[in-house]
Amino acid sequence: MTNHAAKPDARSKLLDAALVVIRTKGYSATTVDELCATAGVTKGAFFHHFKSKDALGVAAAEHWSEITGALFAKAPYHNHADPLDRVLGYVAFRKALLQGGVPEFTCLVGTMVQETYETSPAIRDACERSISGHAATLEADIEAAMRDRRLSPPWTAKSLALHTQAVLQGAFILAKAKGGAEIAADSIDHLTRYLELLFSSETIDPQT
Repeated sequence: MTNHAAKPDARSKLLDAALVVIRTKGYSATTVDELCATAGVTKGAFFHHFKSKDALGVAAAEHWSEITGALFAKAPYHNHADPLDRVLGYVAFRKALLQGGVPEFTCLVGTMVQETYETSPAIRDACERSISGHAATLEADIEAAMRDRRLSPPWTAKSLALHTQAVLQGAFILAKAKGGAEIAADSIDHLTRYLELLFSSETIDPQT
């Protein structure tokens, strides 16, 4: 008996189309008709799976989290023995992903939240969960690196993990403004140097 891989259903096709079209055109400029055309499904199929374009936006953010979560879970930086090397390896991995055109390496949820933070609270919250959830995957390694180097700083592992995302999202904005990945790579290099300096001292006095 031969096993055949299941073909993607209309919902999966629409979510995959959303990742492509929204990163290329932005959320506001993306239409339901264009999503259907890209996915190769009917408008009736769209509204069978999603009540509205915003409902698809929320689902697309969750889909993005699943796809990127699997990618980062298998990434090689987890293999480093030193937790700081794992954190620096994560940043290097982000730089290595700057391949192809701007829509191919920029962040879906970062793109959507810039446009919808006021107009669609549901999408905003879904994007926040995605960004914060991804940042949280760095916290254990940051905390371990702090312990190893006996750091007692006035900042937390959580705040530093979120700062890495702030730099990355800002780097994507600059890449969009400049039309290429070079400026984003420079920003990531600065982040690497910042992290190396931050962890270079054995102790940090919170009062300094």
